[in-house]
Amino acid sequence: MIWTRLPLYGPSKPSTGGWQPLRFDGGAFHVKGTAELARALLVLRLCAWPPLVTHGLAFQAWSQRLLGSRLSGALLRASIYGQFVAGETAEEVRNCVGQLQALGLQPLLAVPTEEEPDSTAKTSEVWYEENLSAMLRCVDLSRALVDAHGPARNSLMQLKVTALASTRLCKELSAWIQRPRGSSELSPERLAEAMDSGRNLQLSCLSTEQNQHLQASLSRLHRVAQHARAKCVRLLVDAEYTFINPALSLLVAALAVRWNSPEEGGPWVWNTYQAYLKDTHQRLEQDAEAAHKAGLAFGVKLVRGAYLDKERSMTQLQGKEDCTQPDYEATSRSYSRCLELMLRCVSNHGPPCHLMVASHNEESVRQATKRAGWIYGVQVYSLWLPGGGDSLPDPKSPGEQECAAGCPQGAGTTQPGTVAETAGKDGLRCLHQHHQGPCAQ
Repeated sequence: MIWTRLPLYGPSKPSTGGWQPLRFDGGAFHVKGTAELARALLVLRLCAWPPLVTHGLAFQAWSQRLLGSRLSGALLRASIYGQFVAGETAEEVRNCVGQLQALGLQPLLAVPTEEEPDSTAKTSEVWYEENLSAMLRCVDLSRALVDAHGPARNSLMQLKVTALASTRLCKELSAWIQRPRGSSELSPERLAEAMDSGRNLQLSCLSTEQNQHLQASLSRLHRVAQHARAKCVRLLVDAEYTFINPALSLLVAALAVRWNSPEEGGPWVWNTYQAYLKDTHQRLEQDAEAAHKAGLAFGVKLVRGAYLDKERSMTQLQGKEDCTQPDYEATSRSYSRCLELMLRCVSNHGPPCHLMVASHNEESVRQATKRAGWIYGVQVYSLWLPGGGDSLPDPKSPGEQECAAGCPQGAGTTQPGTVAETAGKDGLRCLHQHHQGPCAQ
């Protein structure tokens, strides 16, 4: 990963020295026992088995009927759940993070609870309020897991909008936004004012019940952002399915109007962009320019995307043009273009522009770290996948430069680090980033 942060201003200049590969020689696994490594290999093989990937939920339901919920749950915890989950309690999560911190890794938690678009389960305001409570606790845990003496900007947390607002509401808003004249009353500024004031919105495109749910959803989002700002935790909002992404982008933009102003020291709210969609580069360019013109800080998490098969199947059922890139190579080209665009924004606009590059792809890591080496003050991270021990070549630039945390020039060297991923109870997922050097990161 790359998370570019302060200071990113000043003249860009190339780094000196050649690029050397970063290899994982097994040192990062000394906290893992033989049983844990064997489990990791087993899970890796299971997750590469297409029938399990396709019918995983059916297998789980069959297992519960055949073995009972207790035995089925025990087997799940001993295998896939145990591999990807940091713990079932806050204390277990702390213990897991403590092991990783011994290696210089820091946590990024998430509450990946979301409402699936084809879910038949009925949700209520109580369900969304319970999710809100979980997210507020996750904010507290995110802050508590980071060294209180370190820079507050190292605390990050991921957020799913559909855990706080219904998919049906997001679908209605998205359909209205996409109409030629339907978005005039759906400005980010109006929603931000409603968040801040608590006054009810009355949108003509929604029913009375939907307007009430929208106001409650705005209040929940505002409370999470407010609490995160107070705790100095930055929120990374996940992208979801394309048919609700316009509404998610609108809600993120409203949060950005309120919390990403220079006075707030933002960006506190970041949006996620999926490179496997055909229009991502255009939207990213438009959003970056709009944030710059509005004088707002702009936080971006750049990913390839996670809903490819379902997006294509839904497009075919609806008889619409496929919105996804035709193949892996096209997705990689899109990712590369978006990465170049954001690195230029970072170089041109300085501190208000923050970027996280989330990629499992070696070439993307090479491109990101090599290009970042030409931008003054950029901090570089690479990606490590849990359960794997393969070497990941990653170019790095030796030599001293100003540390991205603001240490005096020459006091430390910004080097590539590693990222790991696990999860905790109620879907608390943890992405770990690392900084090497004498400064307190």
